[in-house]
Amino acid sequence: MRKITLVVIAILSTVSFLHAQTSPEWNAAQIKLHLEKLDVLGNVLYVAAHPDDENTGLLAYLSNGKKYRTGYLALTRGDGGQNLVGDEQGSDLGLMRTEELLAARHIDGAEQFFSRANDFGFSKSATETFRFWGHDRVLADAVWVIRKFRPDVIICRFPEDKRAGHGHHWASAIIAHEAFAAAADPTKFPEQLKYVKPWQAKRILWNTYHFGGMNTTAPDQLKIQIGDYNPLLGEGYGELASQSRSMNKTQGFGVSRSFGQHWEYFKTIAGAAPHETLMDGVNTSWSRVPGGDQAGALVAKALAGYDCDHPEKLVPLLLKIRTAMAGIQDTFWRNQKVQEVDQLILAACGIWMDASSHQPYVVSGQPLTVETDVIARSGIPVTLESVDVLGTQKTLHAKLPTNELQEGSYDVQVPANVPISEPYWLVQAHPVGYYHIANQLLVGLPETPPSLTVTFHLNVAGTLLEATYPVAYKYTDPVRGEIHNPLAVAPPVTANIENEVYVFTGTASHRIQVKITAFKDGVKGVAHLADSGGFRVENNDQSFSLAHAGDESLLDFTVAPVSGSGTEAKTATVELRVNGKTYSRGIRVIAHDYIPTITEFPRAETRLVSVPMNHTTFRVGYVMGAGDKVPQALEQLGYQVKLLSDEDLSTADLSVYGAIVVGIRAYNTRKRLKYAEPRLLDYVKQGGTMIVQYNKNFGLVTDQLGPYPFKVENQRVTEEDAPVTFLLPEDQVLNHPNKITKEDFDGWIQERGVYFVDQVDQHYRQPLSMHDTGVEPLNGSLIVTNYGKGKYVYTGLDFFRELPAGVPGAFRLFVNLLEK
Repeated sequence: MRKITLVVIAILSTVSFLHAQTSPEWNAAQIKLHLEKLDVLGNVLYVAAHPDDENTGLLAYLSNGKKYRTGYLALTRGDGGQNLVGDEQGSDLGLMRTEELLAARHIDGAEQFFSRANDFGFSKSATETFRFWGHDRVLADAVWVIRKFRPDVIICRFPEDKRAGHGHHWASAIIAHEAFAAAADPTKFPEQLKYVKPWQAKRILWNTYHFGGMNTTAPDQLKIQIGDYNPLLGEGYGELASQSRSMNKTQGFGVSRSFGQHWEYFKTIAGAAPHETLMDGVNTSWSRVPGGDQAGALVAKALAGYDCDHPEKLVPLLLKIRTAMAGIQDTFWRNQKVQEVDQLILAACGIWMDASSHQPYVVSGQPLTVETDVIARSGIPVTLESVDVLGTQKTLHAKLPTNELQEGSYDVQVPANVPISEPYWLVQAHPVGYYHIANQLLVGLPETPPSLTVTFHLNVAGTLLEATYPVAYKYTDPVRGEIHNPLAVAPPVTANIENEVYVFTGTASHRIQVKITAFKDGVKGVAHLADSGGFRVENNDQSFSLAHAGDESLLDFTVAPVSGSGTEAKTATVELRVNGKTYSRGIRVIAHDYIPTITEFPRAETRLVSVPMNHTTFRVGYVMGAGDKVPQALEQLGYQVKLLSDEDLSTADLSVYGAIVVGIRAYNTRKRLKYAEPRLLDYVKQGGTMIVQYNKNFGLVTDQLGPYPFKVENQRVTEEDAPVTFLLPEDQVLNHPNKITKEDFDGWIQERGVYFVDQVDQHYRQPLSMHDTGVEPLNGSLIVTNYGKGKYVYTGLDFFRELPAGVPGAFRLFVNLLEK
């Protein structure tokens, strides 16, 4: 029997098994495609700023057409954007967009990387962007990814100037250009060199474009045609690109399929300029690797003799290829190609494996039953020698009968040192602009490597192979069928606070409800609500006792400001004291059908805001758009909020509402608003108040919003502390029932607002003006008009961010807009 030691895979060359829940099940055509990729030794890295910036058509072409190993480095996870499919914002939105990009890469065949940069919202310059990101910090991450991935060619999406249109875009091009040189310089970030070696790519190119009213292509640029049809996939690269791009669902980027020829243009930034292909001057054959000729000859033989009706006939040659690769001294290419050939061996043998549990959560130090499934379906002799379950070795020496599922069940103990499931970039609290990442080896990875894994040790026709998979939570949904989601490692007990913010407008107390959940049996302790001053808890240190995992207990804490005369904004944390340890985590599950369920354990915190305010309470109708948390914030002030359906907008008695608030992007997403608009304006005319929050300036369901004309523009103020001028200081919305001062614009987060208006009819009042540094003032953040007996308001101010964040002045101003 031959035993070939499986070399350690470099951290950025992550075995794809660890990101999948089961073995890859390739059909005969896909096996052929991956066999062709085995014969190509060339890497390309695409660099941009956000999810959705990448050219999915080019990625699909490079990965599946040219067969290069292709990667996309998105400097951010898109945390600062808006969400079309839910109300998740900030880091939760970043988690969703991470999964969206992984799903997109599964379609187009590329790999996904990130830096530690945080998407802090729209930026108007690279200078501003670097002020938040930290130039050297993000440059180091880009250099690290280049040194690990070793691209022959680097491609930027954007230019290094204001034509990029967004400061993050602009900065991404600067970083890519500088990293091209810095990655090859051993004096740059030398601390990385204990893990990697300097790497010089052949060239860096700008993938120029012609869209959005801007044409940066030119006849003298290198151009390539990427619209080919791939018969192995049964699709063209334009079709793959459309499917991949459509995974950016939080951004509403679903697109129709694209067919036929499509040209891409490239301008050389640095390095040797190409004349015929992107890889001019780069040897992408096996001869680029000393000692690779034998493996290359065997791969060519395998390609020439491939039988799509019997992929298993490929296995003997694949095993010889693997043996030949073991002698290659270049560890980078050896590691990468051994990984590829191992996947091909499993696929050609028809081997399928998975590891799962029937519970969604487990606590470190607690027992867990792991189920395994293995089947070999080709007739190639395969023996399951052993299974390593969470570090515990189980020797089997079991020959696998052809096409018979072999099931295993293992009762194991989860190691006590396994940390809770947590995105590595969110482990530490972080400032605006970047994440703290303590472990260099994690930088660049799309997700935290799984801590609970099963390794299968197989003997395939005399050769020992290993394959490692994460333990998944597997269940059957009556509609969706078999579902595999990540198995989450939970703390023993969590505390979920009912609301993210509590607003106190005087000295009256609030009831703060906390749900305590046990994740193991026999959890007893005391719950303490701790704050940093300014509030008092009247019934603190409450006992709880939960007999079984899954049990819950609801505790009510009565909290009031110490003084109701001033503005206070504090963070309160629930501390659960159990057996001498303190736990302060909640649990949040982000579940959307098109991505794996995301389970996180955020800190058990809420915002306590005491703000002097005058207001009355009444019923508010809310027209939800793309998704926001403004209704919950309004309920904190005592308003009775009703979410209005399309039927409500068509037939309900709207006069019962003191105000109707339209959520963000509702006129982009609620088609029935086109027909409800006359009814809503009549509601205003009869004495109602209508507040419309921002909408994008394209894709509106109606040509005219409001009783009088105005135009929504892509104008914004991105500096959250931008100066605000009161153009109409005596206007009612700045004085009744609360006197608004410039201090009410202190403490805003991310930005002042987006999609301001212009070309405003004279019937509207424009009480505010604001501007970013060095930019002309914008007066379109808030417009107000009396219409009939009522009041109509359109605002691009970021209330959808400020109210859930507990910004006191935002509450005071929004109340003024609501009140008569």
